[in-house]
Amino acid sequence: MRVLFWGTPEFATPALRALIGEGFEVVGAVTQPDRPVGRSRSMLQSSPVKQIALDEGMPVLQPERPRGDDFLAELSKLRPDLSVVVAYGHILPKAVIDLPQRGTVNIHGSLLPALRGAAPIQAAIREGLLETGVTIMRMVPSLDAGPIILQARTEVLEDETYGELSLRLSELGALTLIEALSLMELGHLHEQTQDDRFATYAHKIDRVSSWVDWNASATSVCRLIRSLDPKPGAVTTLHGTEVKLFGARRAPHGMSTAPGQIQSIGEEGLTIACGEGAARITVVQPAGKRRLSPNEWARGRGAAVGDRFETSPTAVS
Repeated sequence: MRVLFWGTPEFATPALRALIGEGFEVVGAVTQPDRPVGRSRSMLQSSPVKQIALDEGMPVLQPERPRGDDFLAELSKLRPDLSVVVAYGHILPKAVIDLPQRGTVNIHGSLLPALRGAAPIQAAIREGLLETGVTIMRMVPSLDAGPIILQARTEVLEDETYGELSLRLSELGALTLIEALSLMELGHLHEQTQDDRFATYAHKIDRVSSWVDWNASATSVCRLIRSLDPKPGAVTTLHGTEVKLFGARRAPHGMSTAPGQIQSIGEEGLTIACGEGAARITVVQPAGKRRLSPNEWARGRGAAVGDRFETSPTAVS
């Protein structure tokens, strides 16, 4: 089977490596254009998928937008039997989806129809789900609405971060993809239409959804912070300075203080009161600085017991 691979971030790399390792003929990779990095923005960085593709000597396509007659002509020259999409970063038009003889399949990081959209892994943690998984689905123009080919389930571990869960799901997705394509080659696939009545959505992470509301319960605050750890990081403010928070755990029951107020700073972390309970943070990153332990931050006079974080983004200019 001649496979055209579409993907960009690290999440997509286990699937690409699995296709290569299992002997599928990967005829090319489509990925996002190189992006500027560093403070000067003068250096360009290739995507993880591009780096693997170049190492394997396969053709790489990097359109700004995956559409147009010229781009379709380039795809046609590769003669793919099937396209596999994993976190590519653009919605594909119908002409691109339908170009391969066997169509296009996608690895999605949830148990569809739950958590359609751009950030299903983060949403699983933020919503406190006990179970999530991956779905291999046939792509259609509607968002994550195509028939389900195969699914695999996994527990969401207690105190698991987005980075940890994403890594596990990327590996699970690669294994499930190979199983699905093997069934496809044998003619044993039984695709299942999604029931739109049970669809939920995981919208793209933006600035507002990254802010910590200290009036919420400690459980909710910790889930939000873990869902954005290690990136982009949950954001709050102290003394007018934005601070990103990482390594959140619910603190043992302690004193009752105003939401957002720092109760203690020590080796165990930074304890902050919430609307109910308290959250313990092990790593902070003030704007423009490196990541610090709470003790380092306190020694630099960035924070002290009794200081209070802003409780909502409306307080930030």
